[in-house]
Amino acid sequence: MPNAGSSRTGRKQRGSRWPVLLGLLALCYAVAALGGLASTDAGDTYNALDRPAWAPPGWLFGPVWTVLYGTIAVAAWLVLRNPHDPTRTAMTWWSVQLLLNLAWTPLFFTAGEYGLAFLDICLLLAALLTTMVLFARHCGAAALLLVPYALWVTFASALNLAIWLSHT
Repeated sequence: MPNAGSSRTGRKQRGSRWPVLLGLLALCYAVAALGGLASTDAGDTYNALDRPAWAPPGWLFGPVWTVLYGTIAVAAWLVLRNPHDPTRTAMTWWSVQLLLNLAWTPLFFTAGEYGLAFLDICLLLAALLTTMVLFARHCGAAALLLVPYALWVTFASALNLAIWLSHT
């Protein structure tokens, strides 16, 4: 009879994980929405910038970030799925990178502070790489899910630097 109870407990634990995923998705997309509110004219601002020839078109950022915010949430969810695994440090770094991500848009688009935005994105990249290392200790798939995000942030860092240097 103990197997029947443990089976129900296992199903209950698995079922209770979905609200956590939905909460993480809501949090990540709230960060996206706040960034959008902080840069309502980002498209016009981006198009008016002196950009390098390799800069992507402005329309690409929305779809890319939509996917990336989803993977950021799912990666955290994968790490949090094991309640017996201490994840506090990993999730603290995940939170730090998300806050730095949130800070970048108003620094770059609203304030036009390209140098401070570059500092922020460099700190974001460092926090993200730390998050990936810590996530890998808990769940390799979670760390791998953050690879496209890290590549995009690296590219965005180079683009931010190029724009900053062209405006100094």
